[in-house]
Amino acid sequence: MSNIGLPEIAIVLVIVLVIFGPKRLPQLGKSLGSGMREFKDAVTGNSKDDEEHETLPPPSSAPAVTNATARAEDEKTSSPKTADAS
Repeated sequence: MSNIGLPEIAIVLVIVLVIFGPKRLPQLGKSLGSGMREFKDAVTGNSKDDEEHETLPPPSSAPAVTNATARAEDEKTSSPKTADAS
């Protein structure tokens, strides 16, 4: 078996550049790096989600205001609409 050297790596990189183009190479590199990072974390047992849960404060007990509840409150406070009798 032969070792992979600099000329072989250069040929592979040129082929990848021709196939995907220069605009998509950064996107491919980013997705490849994040995939490798996720794989490494899965193998070692580290989880980014576990660390985020530890640092986030507990949720407050105040009710969440959504668009639906905000519209309902606006309708309650606005003046009542009268029907046009004509």
